[in-house]
Amino acid sequence: DIKGQRCFVSGSGNVAQYAAEKLIELGAVVLTLSDSTGYLYEKDGFTLEQVKQVMHIKNVKRASLKEYSSPSGVFVAGQRCWAVDAKASIALPCATQNEVEYEDAVALVNKGVSMVLEGANMPSTKEAIAHFHKSNVVLAAAKACNAGGVAVSGLEMAQNACMTTWAAQEVDERLKTIMRDIFAASSGASKEYGVTLQEGANIAGFEKIAKAMLAQGCV
Repeated sequence: DIKGQRCFVSGSGNVAQYAAEKLIELGAVVLTLSDSTGYLYEKDGFTLEQVKQVMHIKNVKRASLKEYSSPSGVFVAGQRCWAVDAKASIALPCATQNEVEYEDAVALVNKGVSMVLEGANMPSTKEAIAHFHKSNVVLAAAKACNAGGVAVSGLEMAQNACMTTWAAQEVDERLKTIMRDIFAASSGASKEYGVTLQEGANIAGFEKIAKAMLAQGCV
């Protein structure tokens, strides 16, 4: 259950914005957001209204997070949010490739992080990944964890093909089903082959492509 879990979120683009929004909706506590100039820290967690303010800063004003205004918020310039002086159980790197280096992984483990959900594409370096595995941190690989964006594109194509529209709630329910299936495939492969969840996602992805190629007569 994610309710009450304290979370570090990096980035402030679409992935980070909607990850933060969904986390708050599910009852989690989002402590950080960041951009190339630094990071924001809300010690009691961002509210939905504060996330909307970040959305306005980034999507409308196209400005730095240093313009964020909150009596409880702190902006720290020139640092990644992994440096924040706080504890959390979940980290969501949603900014860019290789944003979690070995030193960051060590810091996150020391801050109590036991689960890393990759929103950005390949945000963790191989050294960081090795440390997460060594520390028994559950690592949800980007190829599985951030598949929702492509999945919703597929749902849009389905609506277009049927010349219909679905309510946001229906799209969200269909997406939940897709993501549950992705987790089940990744988790199933990890158990079958005795590997990590990350490696299970790799295997499940490979098997799906291999089966499709065989079905199409490509091999």
